[in-house]
Amino acid sequence: MLTGCLRKGSKSTRLKIALMLLVLSCQFVHVLSEKSSSALTVVESTETSLDDEDAHHMEEEGDPEDLEVFHPTDQWQTLKPGQAVPRGSHVRLNLQTGQREVKLGEHQILKDQIDGQRQGKENTPGPSFSAEELKKALKNIKEGVDPETSDKEEKEALRAQFRPMEELKRDMAKLDMLMESDFQVMSRLVSQFNCSNATVEEKMKALHDIEYLVHQVDNAQNLASRGGLKLVVDALNSTDYRLQESAAFVLGSALSSNPVVQVEAFESGTLQKLLMLLATPRPMSVKKKALFAVASLLRHFPFAQSHFLKLGGLQVLGDIFRASGGGAVRVRIVTIIYDMINEKELISQTGLDPIPDASHNERLRQYAQVSLQPLLAEQGWCSLVPELLASPEHDWKEKALRTILAMMPHCQTQYRQDNALSSSLSALQEQYQELVLTEQVLGDEDGYFGEILALLETVVLKLK
Repeated sequence: MLTGCLRKGSKSTRLKIALMLLVLSCQFVHVLSEKSSSALTVVESTETSLDDEDAHHMEEEGDPEDLEVFHPTDQWQTLKPGQAVPRGSHVRLNLQTGQREVKLGEHQILKDQIDGQRQGKENTPGPSFSAEELKKALKNIKEGVDPETSDKEEKEALRAQFRPMEELKRDMAKLDMLMESDFQVMSRLVSQFNCSNATVEEKMKALHDIEYLVHQVDNAQNLASRGGLKLVVDALNSTDYRLQESAAFVLGSALSSNPVVQVEAFESGTLQKLLMLLATPRPMSVKKKALFAVASLLRHFPFAQSHFLKLGGLQVLGDIFRASGGGAVRVRIVTIIYDMINEKELISQTGLDPIPDASHNERLRQYAQVSLQPLLAEQGWCSLVPELLASPEHDWKEKALRTILAMMPHCQTQYRQDNALSSSLSALQEQYQELVLTEQVLGDEDGYFGEILALLETVVLKLK
């Protein structure tokens, strides 16, 4: 009833009634304090403890948004002036201390317990921010400004991510200047190789880079037109074996399938210098590269082949074949001989050469001057080539058999009288028959071993 009067009366009347209630409460507290040491408290819920005048008074004191949010627990805690509490919390006035105290409501405690069981850990309050901090953060978000970065720092960071257009144009111009064509690279490497102050290592590096470029036909022709080919040919006369080997390697790559460079090299005396490397004592690595260059120079070049025979090239190859004692050098030599024989056979067959008639007739005339077969029989190649059949490599045996068949017209009589060759061919037939059966078991009807067996049977048939 007093509460109803307090709400309906005038402001002065309500103040008087409140003072009377306060006196009565103090007397009641005094009586209870004599019986118990515990403090008398007035427990109120924040939802019902504030009347209209008190709420109006709080609005006069400050904006609720400016109040610091207090996070209560399940224990009574002192509430400082200006602090706001969450809805549903219990607030009491401690009449002994005159301070307000707050704790969580029962439904909040129950909710926290359920959430704690679900999460498997104790709920801890998140970080608290004052109303001013929240307002500032919201303002910065609306304006798109990072609160941790000033305007100047943000502009500098943004500028660092981009470059002015003029600077980009300058850099692109530099890149265009740095990009060299193959012709420019070739010219630079030739100058580097021809430098009088260059060391052997620097010259070898230049030759290595040139060899990589001359695999392209245009680059090899540019090397010849710039005078670089003659420099490489002259390097064959160097006293350093390493330069001789590198120069021969460059020549072999530049001459391969390049008639323009073949003619230029032949006119520069390349053939004579290569034969000199092969005929004189040199490391086997130098001779291998020289054989590679000779094979590239002679391939499809009958004019060079005839001069090769006139200069004693076949005799030089025979000396190397006998002195090598086996190995890859013998295979390279036999391959050169087989290619020379096969080219002449193919060019003599009508319709197999796509070159126009006038050029075809000229090539026929040039190949007619290459008298290779009689020299092979004369210089003992009929007995040298079959030695390659004893090699362990199938590829080497195949090349030997093909060369034996190619030399058959001039070596047939000698082959029939060679008992060692007959025994070797019989043993090889048995070996490859077993290998062919193995291929057939594996499902390969037309395998590699079948090709070698067919070559063996053809050779044996021609010797009967």
